[in-house]
Amino acid sequence: MEVPGCSECRVLSIQSHVVRGYVGNKAASFPLQVLGFEVDTVNSVQFSNHTGYNHWKGQVLNAEELQELYEGLKLNGVTHYDYVMTGYNRDASFLARVVDIIQELKQQNPHLVYVCDPVLGDKGKGEGSMYVPEELLPVYRDLVVPVANIITPNQFEAELLTGLKIRTKMEAVQVMDVLHSLGPDTVVITSSDLPASRGPDYLMTLASQRKVDKHGRIHTQRICLELPRVEAVFVGTGDLFAAMLLAWTHHHPNDFKLACEKTVSAMHHILQRTIRSAKALAGPGVKPSYAQLEIRMVQSRKDIESPEVVVIGTDL
Repeated sequence: MEVPGCSECRVLSIQSHVVRGYVGNKAASFPLQVLGFEVDTVNSVQFSNHTGYNHWKGQVLNAEELQELYEGLKLNGVTHYDYVMTGYNRDASFLARVVDIIQELKQQNPHLVYVCDPVLGDKGKGEGSMYVPEELLPVYRDLVVPVANIITPNQFEAELLTGLKIRTKMEAVQVMDVLHSLGPDTVVITSSDLPASRGPDYLMTLASQRKVDKHGRIHTQRICLELPRVEAVFVGTGDLFAAMLLAWTHHHPNDFKLACEKTVSAMHHILQRTIRSAKALAGPGVKPSYAQLEIRMVQSRKDIESPEVVVIGTDL
């Protein structure tokens, strides 16, 4: 699939890596490649599997090792990127070095778009908790978000970054506006616990994009999307979501609503296929394990490449 307006669009993806399963770079690279992008990956961590399993082993890349890899790319003159994408990270100095690299890459290519999934934590069924060290929050808020063009927090992460609570759609709009004021033109709250208009069996995604017209006037488009809720804990969905949003906003630069609809609809198809397969493996009445709930990525290639739009956005 040829990417419009970019004969060889290159993405630098700095995320986690696992040997088994689909999280981080493994969740992001395949859909981006299917949608026509060249992807270079740096593994912020390299684990045997994601940490939801009972056991895991692996290594964590530090800031100096990241810089060494980047220096190697610079020496060969291969640091012209159209997009940078970041996800899970556990080290504040590593994250700060990522910001330095992005700023340097933006000097080389002023049109570079930085897509940030600010992985901090999640609500689960309670008030929420961070699953990265707390010292990462000010680094994200003060250094990372201001240089990002697109951010994809969940509700808990959006609240952490702004210090505001989301209890209504209007409060969600206020939070997205605050995030816009920090720097990003596009803000997508990938999941929220707000009551959906279609009932408790639906999950809400909220999106906002700001554009400046030729007269310098700011126009903001806000969208609400509701997709069927799946009662299972998946890992890697945030990485997959961010990758597809990157791709579809590129494919549809003047139709933010359609880009969001294709992203969310693809997520719906992929998760439905995954849960059907996991339940079949687990057997009747048995809760699927993390291993059985690994995203069915390869099996979903057609849904990634050309998703049937089944989730329609409405103005927020």
